[in-house]
Amino acid sequence: MARSDFWDNVDEAQDVLKRRSQLQVPLDRWGKLTAQVQDARGLFELAEEEQDAEVLQEVMVEVSKLALEVDHFELESMLSGDMDGANAIVEIHPGAGGTESQDWAEMLMRMYIRWAETHGYTYETLDLQPGEEVGIKSATLRMMGLYAYGYLKAEMGVHRLVRISPFDAAKRRHTSFAAMLVSPEIDASVQVEIDDARLRVDTYRSSGAGGQHVNVTDSALRLTYQVDDETKVVVQCQNERSQHKNRASAMSVLRSRLYALEQQRQRERMAELQGEKKEIAWGNQIRSYTLAPYQLIKDHRTGVEAGHVDAVFDGGLDEFIKAYLLSQRKDK
Repeated sequence: MARSDFWDNVDEAQDVLKRRSQLQVPLDRWGKLTAQVQDARGLFELAEEEQDAEVLQEVMVEVSKLALEVDHFELESMLSGDMDGANAIVEIHPGAGGTESQDWAEMLMRMYIRWAETHGYTYETLDLQPGEEVGIKSATLRMMGLYAYGYLKAEMGVHRLVRISPFDAAKRRHTSFAAMLVSPEIDASVQVEIDDARLRVDTYRSSGAGGQHVNVTDSALRLTYQVDDETKVVVQCQNERSQHKNRASAMSVLRSRLYALEQQRQRERMAELQGEKKEIAWGNQIRSYTLAPYQLIKDHRTGVEAGHVDAVFDGGLDEFIKAYLLSQRKDK
């Protein structure tokens, strides 16, 4: 940064500053935690020497808070991937089953929004396709904040719900599926080649509940990119009234999806060489949410279980995310 030509390329300079800021955050937190531990130790020694029960109680409260902060710091230390510090592009799609799966997809969307809110992240809805009766046909969100992708990549996969259907007059038990895709929002420093010849752009009128703000112009945008003969990536965006802004958002999501796709293919090639390739297919759920005949949420990758289903649906996902990140670190 001290070089005279540092600001010659503004985009690269801003990326360097962003990376510096990301590296500085854990260093500052470590220094703060170290100082807090030393203060607590000094206060404990004073309370023990003076036999002061009230001060000792204060120390115990402070130590409990510190334990939580250290636990959170340990979790963040696992996020060392190149893109772990990036914002996350989250896509949620219901499986087969119409109303049931679309309602489940909306429940998942609310769960992740609540998780973001309780962790100080902000979010932006890039695209939302409402269900015909209830729920959603698809949703694309941008989760913004440090380590958003690092955490949410642990949630990528198929989620399975078992419950007594609120839409079935016979009150039968139904099983629904929804898939969550997560990719890092990439900046200008990451090169992603997009061949215009493989890109199709379609415009359409935004969908919505109606009213004075309904968009009567074809500002919504759909991008279809033919990666190869067998693979294509489809991205939609309709959150802005300007087609230009929707195109910019859609291209950002497309670049992120293509980057994530290439990273996934590299991992699969490496796993195949190592003889550990696993099938990635619909139905291979990462987690089951059972609400009837009993209440239990189980992660099939780590074995972690939770009976407090309401808290989980209100964004309480940390125990699942931490267990998955720990399991990935052990596998390395």
